[in-house]
Amino acid sequence: MKLYIIRHGETVWNTKRRLQGQTDTQLNENGRKFARITAQALCDVPFHLAFTSPLQRAAETAEIILGGRDVPLIKEERIREISFGGLEGHCILPEAHEIDNPDFHYFFDAPEKYSPPAGGESLDSLIKRTGNFLDELKTREDLLNQIILISTHGAASRALLANITGCPRKEFWGTGVPKNCAVSIIDLADGKWVIKEKDVIYY
Repeated sequence: MKLYIIRHGETVWNTKRRLQGQTDTQLNENGRKFARITAQALCDVPFHLAFTSPLQRAAETAEIILGGRDVPLIKEERIREISFGGLEGHCILPEAHEIDNPDFHYFFDAPEKYSPPAGGESLDSLIKRTGNFLDELKTREDLLNQIILISTHGAASRALLANITGCPRKEFWGTGVPKNCAVSIIDLADGKWVIKEKDVIYY
């Protein structure tokens, strides 16, 4: 089994540095452009199946990558983005003064210290549900020789990789939040997930 894990294309909220979380935002034209370029780079990959977060920015990215190919596209709740509760829609830039929680910056700067805002989801919860998804894939004999597209989000994609690497929480982000349409390629070898490429950008 081989997985191509992609973060969705750019949205208006990305450009305005607003927390999206589980708010159902759309791709902007730049995001669609990034996705089309990525689709061209992956046009020779014979995908058998695709899973997408139910949020439309991820679903549209998957549709663009598949380019009309006859590939089943399944909406999967476990790869939905982390929730930021009542902070969704707020700008994270300090000069905007829209986030009054002085500890929120830990989400990006020190994830081992992060506590979710009211109504939000913890990193432990995100890692657990994405891990459950990966564990299920591993047990499905019908998918053993399949090439699978997984269209998801920034934190959710990092959670998928964290399940594979077993990294400590402080290293959750690795080199940082993946760019829009960044692709990581994962192989299942001898029952274990192996990261072959990480955060590949084609635009």
